[in-house]
Amino acid sequence: MTESWPRAMPALVTALDPDGDIHRDGHVHNVAAAVESGAGGILIGGSTGEGPYLETGERTILVATAREAFPDLTILCGIFAESTRQAHTQMCEATDGGADAVLVVTPTTLVRDRREWIVDYFEWVADTSPVPVFLYTVPRVTGYELPCASIAELAGHPNVVGMKDSGGDVSRLDDIAAILSDDFVVYAGASRALADSFDRGAHGAITASANYAFPTVAAAASGDRSAQATLIDVTSVIEQYGVPGTKFAASVAGLRPGPGRAPLPRLDQDAQDAITDAYHRSLVIS
Repeated sequence: MTESWPRAMPALVTALDPDGDIHRDGHVHNVAAAVESGAGGILIGGSTGEGPYLETGERTILVATAREAFPDLTILCGIFAESTRQAHTQMCEATDGGADAVLVVTPTTLVRDRREWIVDYFEWVADTSPVPVFLYTVPRVTGYELPCASIAELAGHPNVVGMKDSGGDVSRLDDIAAILSDDFVVYAGASRALADSFDRGAHGAITASANYAFPTVAAAASGDRSAQATLIDVTSVIEQYGVPGTKFAASVAGLRPGPGRAPLPRLDQDAQDAITDAYHRSLVIS
């Protein structure tokens, strides 16, 4: 079953126009760029795709537009919800657009550190989702890391097929080694830890860096230490600037991401120059 999911996917940037609206042509261009770089799938509306800022109906637009352009592409859609009602709305939007699976972030605002409540939330999501569910733990964004005990508990649900772990602590894979199997796949989300994650049984990678360095990400996610060193070198600069840094790096690589939604800032010239230098240096190192 694991082989049905691509090994490496970009957490795709969301193309926006100067007014902050979805730019469909830019989105199709970006999806095409991912496919041309070798990606067999994409994540739409993840953290890098400004998932928390997507408005009602926009998940459907993004997923459906990508599906129409590339019918055979594997498409995951990020779910950023704080209640089951919100989750239901977003999952319906994702599946209406044609998503193959949903990537569901941990809710945090009123249930942070309430392990049982968060497990209940994920179980409800898995019970009601019409497509497979991936758990998504991204503590840098949510301030909460899904415990390994919760992961092990949820892995037994027939509709929970895997997870994306963006915390970067590869020792967690040792703690959940017993559930890494053909029925539960783990994607590493921290660019600095892809090769180490592969060594510990991760299936692959879904990263922001795959927007602008997909071949390097794919190689690192397959255990290539040289590619991993290159990736660390470039992302150590770009990731200082968060999503705006990734969007600018993607534009340097030829994508059409447009601006981020406020309060995401526009980068000053010094930041743009630093990102451009890092990107081109990575091409030389590669």
